[in-house]
Amino acid sequence: MLESVAEKVAPGGERPLPHVWAGQMIRPLSDGGVGTPASFVATDFVLDRVNGDEVLRISALGLYRAFINGQRVGNDQLTPGWTSYDVRLSYQTYEVGQLLVPGANRIEIWLADGWLRSQMMWSEAPIFNTWGSEIAAIAELRAGSGADAPVIVSTDATWESGELPIRKSGIYFGEIFDARFKPHSTAGTAVIDFDMARLIPHETTPVRELEPLEVVRQWSDAEERTVYDFGQNAGGYVSFEVTGAPGAKVIVEHGEILDKEGVFYNGNLRTAEARLEYILAGNGTEHYRPHFTFQGFRYARVTIEGDATLASIRLIPISSVTEVKAGFTSGNPLVNRLVLNTLWSQRANFIEVPTDCPQRDERLGWTGDAQVFAGTACYLADAHDFFRKWVRDVMADQRPDGAVPHVVPDPTRLNPKDYPGFYGSTGWGDAIAIVPWQLYLHYGDAAFLKEALPAMVKWVDFVWSISDGPIVSPPRHWGGRGFSFGDWLQPSGPSAKPLPTIGDDAAATIYLYITSSLVARIARIVGDADIAGRMEAKAAAVKAAFASEFITSSGRLCYDDQTSYALAFLHDLIPAEKQEAAKAYFKATIARADGRIGTGFIGTPALLPALVKIGEPGLAADVFLQEEVPGWLYQVKMGATTIWERWDAIQADGTIYNPQMNSYNHYAYGAVCQWLLEGVAGFRPDPEAPAFETIIFEPTIVPELAPVKAYHDSPAGPIRAEWTLDGERVRYEIEIPRGSRGALRLDRRYRNVAIDGEVGNGDDRLLGEGGHVITFDYSAPPRERPDTGHINARTP
Repeated sequence: MLESVAEKVAPGGERPLPHVWAGQMIRPLSDGGVGTPASFVATDFVLDRVNGDEVLRISALGLYRAFINGQRVGNDQLTPGWTSYDVRLSYQTYEVGQLLVPGANRIEIWLADGWLRSQMMWSEAPIFNTWGSEIAAIAELRAGSGADAPVIVSTDATWESGELPIRKSGIYFGEIFDARFKPHSTAGTAVIDFDMARLIPHETTPVRELEPLEVVRQWSDAEERTVYDFGQNAGGYVSFEVTGAPGAKVIVEHGEILDKEGVFYNGNLRTAEARLEYILAGNGTEHYRPHFTFQGFRYARVTIEGDATLASIRLIPISSVTEVKAGFTSGNPLVNRLVLNTLWSQRANFIEVPTDCPQRDERLGWTGDAQVFAGTACYLADAHDFFRKWVRDVMADQRPDGAVPHVVPDPTRLNPKDYPGFYGSTGWGDAIAIVPWQLYLHYGDAAFLKEALPAMVKWVDFVWSISDGPIVSPPRHWGGRGFSFGDWLQPSGPSAKPLPTIGDDAAATIYLYITSSLVARIARIVGDADIAGRMEAKAAAVKAAFASEFITSSGRLCYDDQTSYALAFLHDLIPAEKQEAAKAYFKATIARADGRIGTGFIGTPALLPALVKIGEPGLAADVFLQEEVPGWLYQVKMGATTIWERWDAIQADGTIYNPQMNSYNHYAYGAVCQWLLEGVAGFRPDPEAPAFETIIFEPTIVPELAPVKAYHDSPAGPIRAEWTLDGERVRYEIEIPRGSRGALRLDRRYRNVAIDGEVGNGDDRLLGEGGHVITFDYSAPPRERPDTGHINARTP
């Protein structure tokens, strides 16, 4: 298959030079609108000769696949991708010389609804025709790659159109394919009004197929349908071979889990039909995989109607991130599986945009999920272009007053009737600053910090304006200006004695501090002293107001919950004179939760790093390693192969939580992998010398995890860190890429330090490129285990 090629960038710039198009955006007159059969546009042309350098530039409203002389162009999936279509529309560029022949040629472009107009959003208020009601294509074939190369053929009103065997398709719906239908031209095309300035070269890695997953077991249910288990929850689609009579039908349904009785279950998909129907042509062995949709699933339930036999079936995962860039293993197999679960959740949800889930009637680019996971994402994959492209969509969807949508691309911006005020939540909109910052840390992209800085400032000013001051008091009702999700899905504890949770005002105020101080730092980096000074003043005002409003004289935080303490300690919001008392209160919140997690989306990534920061690595280890709900390892014990949306998605007895909001493939809680790499294995980028020019090595020894091995194929080169434990003796081995340096920081409780055989004193030490061996002694302090005795407290 031919692969897409990148456009040339402007001299000294990040963005490609704009292209002057010869083609026009044309719609097929055969198209009947959303939910009707897919259409093609096509034309024939004659070539005197083929020089082999021919290039096709192509895009579409809707999704497209292109064919030249019956052979597919490229192997990218779901092109042209997903952007804020009314502002930005990607195009792809392919070298196609090998598909052309002297003499008669034909180009055909298949078009389907895709994200443009198939269902977006959920429940009783789905949105159709979100960014437009007409599918269309634009393409030009030139004799070379240069912008001035002669045009061979381009889209215009002379092209013809007709329907395709794809009788219906949609992102949530799935696809109906009738192999008996032979495409033929039935209508013409029409040029539509289209602003060419919207067209941009595809900015990120295309969606590609990964290695197929084979069936690990199969069985028939009570209705004689066959259920196939592929052993792994993933985002993608099935591929199958079938033989049979014309008109026989194969129906495929998708599900992530089995219910407590072991029965195929997909009730959590809500209004997403997530089904495939293939109608046989009856011509020997027929091969099928869907063209313009994808699903999130581990199980496929297949119904055969008529005379047909399925010869084989596989799961084909797809993703925009195809290479694994980091790994972590330990002596605990549950932890090792947790890391793999996170990797699979990232793959399934990094399909053009960072979505919350790949299965139900949602699959949206939730900003809160992305901001908490961005650091982990940049370790596990090369996410630089992926996130940069997405943040540009965030900026395109940002409201004039600076509010950032809850989801990007935002289907509600042009369709606000049923989703008023679907923007402006702290912890979510802060992605506008936090994600670019992670790109700076991991890839050294200061140019993108500068590009995004105005949008960051607008966001900070918006949050300040919610309550006109440093204390943010968000409205409680959805749609209110500045509504906040708070610490979304924070567990409330046992019903007999619920645990306290952070208030929206504290959560919003903390995030105003986090982002205003971060934007100040970013402004200093890019050389904007005026913005830096203004943001520093805001941050100082918020910090002082937070201490006055949310910290008592005794050092207790007013909501007295894990998230409040974790975020406040991690971001230095607790005055020095109250820190010791606050530490005790923080530890008490964990004891009250029986040593379990008490945090949601914004608190969870901060919890373990904050405990280590206050000198409680043992407590952090206890919270992480406990295997009951709520807990990271609980879901692994319950058979999860991806990260769950809810801590309690499946109860210990197998009972399924309310299907109205229950995804088994949400990556947010997988952000703990950042702590495993940066905290336990102990390597991270230095903000003062980003992109791993300097690597900070600072391991946290958790004896229960020994031995630990981790790696990251960073932009600077391979980084390795591993440690083993022999009694109290720790051997820590690291590898620093060529051209980088290491900054070794060891906990003061690590004794008898030797670095490459030389006795050290435990002070920070700079290390050169290559391998190093550090040894030291560590006595893990005794840890108090929570009293989890059961009492009869069955209150109503």
